[in-house]
Amino acid sequence: MAKLIVWNLVSVDGYFEGAKKWDLDFHNLAWGPELNKLSEEFGDKAAVLVFGRVTYEGMASYWTSAEAESSIVSAYMNALPKLVASRTLKSADWNNSRISADIVPELTRMKAEETKPLYIFGSAELTHSLLEAGLVDELMLCIVPVVLGEGTLFFKPGRKLRLDLTDTRRLENGALINTYAVKPAT
Repeated sequence: MAKLIVWNLVSVDGYFEGAKKWDLDFHNLAWGPELNKLSEEFGDKAAVLVFGRVTYEGMASYWTSAEAESSIVSAYMNALPKLVASRTLKSADWNNSRISADIVPELTRMKAEETKPLYIFGSAELTHSLLEAGLVDELMLCIVPVVLGEGTLFFKPGRKLRLDLTDTRRLENGALINTYAVKPAT
């Protein structure tokens, strides 16, 4: 059985993007050799990358034309199977991509069939709906040492979640990578 793992960078005050869509400049405060190495490792670990429509469109635009720091990351981002949660997207042209209009049963099936983790990158709205459905097994958050004061919050109002901190790692630049197991609802 595969785990469904959410990976994202967030500010100390909980924003995953700044005041404008795709304002991710604060990620540079956490980026460096350690985060690059971790990013490279995702390619070996992941069975599938899962995105919401907005994140998928942004990632597809970037990675299909990226002159990325790491060719390893670029290679797996373009090669790995990708599942897009969308009821409006008509086509998914990025290599190895497919669309699901009914993501909860699709991911439930995939979790039962796969052995390697399914990773959600970004995708706050999708993450919210999957947390509400009880499908997320783990949250892996890079806490960037900055307070943005405005932007798009990663966590949306909803049901209370109980988390268990299973790992924490301090990067040389002061960012923290915290891994939380999502506890089942009681």
